[in-house]
Amino acid sequence: MKLTVKPLKQKDAGRGLAAIDRQSMHELGVENGDYVVIEGNNQGRAVARVWPGYPEDEGRGVVRIDGQLRQEAGVGIDDRVTIEPADVKPASSVTIALPQNLQIRGDITPHVRDKLSGQAITKGQNVPFGFGLMGMRSGQSIPLKVASTDPEGTVVVTDSTEINVSERAAEEIAQGGASGGEATPNVTYEDIGGLEGELEQVREMIELPMRHPELFNRLGIEPPKGVLLHGPPGTGKTLMAKAVANEIDAHFQTISGPEIMSKYYGESEEKLREVFDEATENAPAIVFIDELDSIAPKREEAGGDVERRVVAQLLSLMDGLESRGEVTVIAATNRVDAIDPALRRPGRFDREIDIGVPDRDGRLEIMQVHTRGMPMADGIDLEEYADSTHGFVGADLESLAKESAMNALRRIRPQIDLESDEIPADVLDSLQVTERDFKEALKGIEPSALREVFVEVPDVTWDRVGGLEDTKERLRETIQWPLDYPEVFDALDMQAAKGVLLYGPPGTGKTLMAKAVANESDSNFISIKGPELLSKWVGESEKGVREVFSKARENAPTVVFFDEIDSIAGERGRGSGGGSEVGERVVSQLLTELDGLEELEDVVVVATSNRPDLIDSALLRPGRLDRHVHVPVPDEDARKAIFEVHTRDKPLADDVDLDWLAGETEGYVGADVEAVAREASMAASREFITSVDPEDIGESVGNVRISREHFEQALDEVVPSVDQETIEHYEEIEEQFDTTDPESEGEQLGRTFQ
Repeated sequence: MKLTVKPLKQKDAGRGLAAIDRQSMHELGVENGDYVVIEGNNQGRAVARVWPGYPEDEGRGVVRIDGQLRQEAGVGIDDRVTIEPADVKPASSVTIALPQNLQIRGDITPHVRDKLSGQAITKGQNVPFGFGLMGMRSGQSIPLKVASTDPEGTVVVTDSTEINVSERAAEEIAQGGASGGEATPNVTYEDIGGLEGELEQVREMIELPMRHPELFNRLGIEPPKGVLLHGPPGTGKTLMAKAVANEIDAHFQTISGPEIMSKYYGESEEKLREVFDEATENAPAIVFIDELDSIAPKREEAGGDVERRVVAQLLSLMDGLESRGEVTVIAATNRVDAIDPALRRPGRFDREIDIGVPDRDGRLEIMQVHTRGMPMADGIDLEEYADSTHGFVGADLESLAKESAMNALRRIRPQIDLESDEIPADVLDSLQVTERDFKEALKGIEPSALREVFVEVPDVTWDRVGGLEDTKERLRETIQWPLDYPEVFDALDMQAAKGVLLYGPPGTGKTLMAKAVANESDSNFISIKGPELLSKWVGESEKGVREVFSKARENAPTVVFFDEIDSIAGERGRGSGGGSEVGERVVSQLLTELDGLEELEDVVVVATSNRPDLIDSALLRPGRLDRHVHVPVPDEDARKAIFEVHTRDKPLADDVDLDWLAGETEGYVGADVEAVAREASMAASREFITSVDPEDIGESVGNVRISREHFEQALDEVVPSVDQETIEHYEEIEEQFDTTDPESEGEQLGRTFQ
């Protein structure tokens, strides 16, 4: 049967599987667990175990195999291969050779048999093998060489197979000219997670012209000349270039800025020409330029003459690619705006591909890649970590896997004799990464995509916010529902709110609510304070606003929180000259960013203010901060709920009545209630510490209680921070913001407060 080759899913790579849909399996006469021979057009041959295909492949006539099997069969993705059932005999004995640098003391054969069980192997083949945490790096394995098999040919390892370890190292056997098998590929498509769409674009631009140039000749067009990969650091740009070069078996050359630059006149350009000449001689070839912005900055901004000449040389080399045959240039950068614009036109870099921060499914794929060879304890749910790692790029997730492994290694380090050259096999076998290792590693890793701005997923939940049920419900509807139930909004053709303004007296819990809604909707939380954005340098303040929104877009879903927005978005035109101009420019930048939010997905702006009358009226119109939520002074029921929150874990005496406390605190806001609870605790601790000997405190601390008397003392100390006049002032503002009458909505929301 002829089938088309496709890549295997990341989690199934490295297991010698061929995923075939059930219809093709039935026609071939094979079942799950049988073996098939995969033959390419150039005499390549691989044996794999049949695995049921993925649901999306049903009836498509495809076989999914990983990079190791593709290399053995000498085929690439989208090639046609011949599949036929294989008569694979069980192995009575197999001899393997270890790499020279792997020093293990003791019997590792049970470990090897367990890992190879069910795999089809041939003499001379390299088998990727994960020795627990001894892999060279996370996601990669150590290649074991199959020195001999009994019987000869392709055999399958069973529970009764005798495993022997050769005295010769794998490197010696390879030099001795053992037949068959090629080196394990460095990076395959299965080693890249979360970039399926981007990888498809790169393959279409690079792999297709190199393997099937006749398609472009038939269409009468030139194949693409170059691809520019751009995005935040650590998202997999370099890895993708390596995978493409490896999969299409092209000559691969790397250019890095410092190697090219020379103090001698003309030498930098000569080095660049040499790289392209060598690539032409070894075509098909890929020239990979890492951090392109370091050698090709904008010429008008480049500090030295050398940079300008290198840019000019690169321009001419890339334009001259017509006569250079099958040479493609891939460049990577995380500062795409710093590159000379002449390089970014068609004919040089034909396609610019944004390699962004991975989403939840992408993070899961990346975690599966990096934990593929890791001995993990039962109960570790990678999906849970994919959900909780907002803003993590591929490099961060690799670091998470590596740090988890290091935590496991620290646990068994006392059992390892560091003076010895060899590690006992039983210690190696006992290595296991647990849930606790992952949780500890997660604490120490900061997402690199978010380092420039203060980002967290808050740990404040709704039950930490006492009272204010109506306000909480409005916030849930405005912010949480569009992020949690996007399908409902799509079905109703309804746009989510772009921004929310929380206003009310100081201390009523506006910031706390913003944190709670970010937590409950499982979003990133970017917190911005006005003075952080303001700078004395012209343009820097506006740039700060742009960067905040850029980070929010890259790391959606995100709640961008502006605390006390009136400090940076005051009414324009009130001041004269000097400092007021900075504020006006910031407001203008904010307006444009908020208006641009229509094109963003899953980004909500939450702003708080206790002076909404000072905010520029243009910010308050629909399409910007279109929801205005009043956070009022709590009533008696709300005050009781707030007292319940702040006394939940306190040892209260029997005479403390929260209903009485709520009745005694008329006019108190949430912050005042918290202060009363704290002051009562201080009064109780003061009384206890002064009445007990220091030596007896540890024994009798369990008897301490906060009594009604302590709360009475606290009420004498803490006075309400809001008076009746202030409450009436905010009620008037709420009436002006009231949008219940649709006929006057635009008029009321656009009103400027005096």
